[in-house]
Amino acid sequence: MLQAVAPKAPDVFVTEELDRRAPTKIDSLKEKIALQELAALMASNPEKVLPKFVSLAMEMAGGVSAGLSLYEDAPAPGVFRWHHLQGTLAQFAGATTPRNYSPCGVVLDLNAPVLTAHSELAYDWLAEHNVSLPEVLLVPLHIGNQEPTGTLWIVSDEDGHFNREHARVITELASFVALALEMERTKQQLQKALDEQLVLALEMTHRIKNLFAITDGMIRFSAKNAATTTEMSALLSGRLHALANAHALVRREFSEVGAVAPTSDLKELIKEVASPHEHLTSESAPRFSVDGPPIRCGERATNAFALIFHELATNAAKYGSLTLEEGSVAIKWHRENEKLIFEWMERCGPPIEEPTRGSGFGGELVHRMVAQMGGTISYDWRRAGLVASFTFPANAIAT
Repeated sequence: MLQAVAPKAPDVFVTEELDRRAPTKIDSLKEKIALQELAALMASNPEKVLPKFVSLAMEMAGGVSAGLSLYEDAPAPGVFRWHHLQGTLAQFAGATTPRNYSPCGVVLDLNAPVLTAHSELAYDWLAEHNVSLPEVLLVPLHIGNQEPTGTLWIVSDEDGHFNREHARVITELASFVALALEMERTKQQLQKALDEQLVLALEMTHRIKNLFAITDGMIRFSAKNAATTTEMSALLSGRLHALANAHALVRREFSEVGAVAPTSDLKELIKEVASPHEHLTSESAPRFSVDGPPIRCGERATNAFALIFHELATNAAKYGSLTLEEGSVAIKWHRENEKLIFEWMERCGPPIEEPTRGSGFGGELVHRMVAQMGGTISYDWRRAGLVASFTFPANAIAT
């Protein structure tokens, strides 16, 4: 737990004086009107609640300056940043003070009002700016959490000014503001959840339309190129399974600011597409090796890669390295400037006499998918096996 460091000397914390001094009579009507003003702002202009809160607190406590110090946990161990400053210290709006070396830190540790007298004598960061603070009343501020997330502070230019009535009124104002802000935050979270549900519904509709469009194209091209219905069935079955597996891997992720684009992990995708062809040889070596930095693929890239690698794996199983027990495939990728370079390398396959692969529908499908992503493909028909090289713009992978 964070703990504020007490000043060495002198002791500027005089909170007990709040109870020793004669209480000031606070105008109850004025206090009621202040709460009504804050409630009205919550309904009409929630973003103005905190500035108005600071203004009312300074007025009701008879201060010459006031502001909010809100805690930020980075850089560790954190700082307080000053917001909505009014009065004599308004020029310091946006300034920061140390979490563990400030009166605000003590308030957070105690979760109770604190009174200081001439705190500039104990804290050098105040003295460095020639700031004189005869008295400062600080109360904890809760915004959306059970633990306080900041403080409201009010400065008086007179010694002996604040008493327990000031602390009571300001604490009640702070409690009301915390409740109102929590209600507004809950409302925003509910609206965000509804918006995300709408986005998901629209996205699902879009993805289903895309899948039907891709499936329609595969049916037409398979029917055109297949010699028999059995062959067409086999072609379609494998491609549809690859597409279904890719679709299942697409994930929607959420950040603090809302939903982000659905993505999949490239390595996971390739392993999923390759899994039907993966079996162990007599030496218990895997048929596929996959190596490259982590790559997150958008939905469009996921579907494209699923079909591309499915076609390559199918052809390797029919004609290339996967027809032999000792055959294997190495898949690698790396970044180069603003491009992503992929390589498919078949090893220990049957000798290639003529490059017959890549001319049918499967080859046409690969070229179409690569072209749609703005990429290029080149084939190197080596006797030991096919080497296919792909180049894609890096920004195309995220779509």
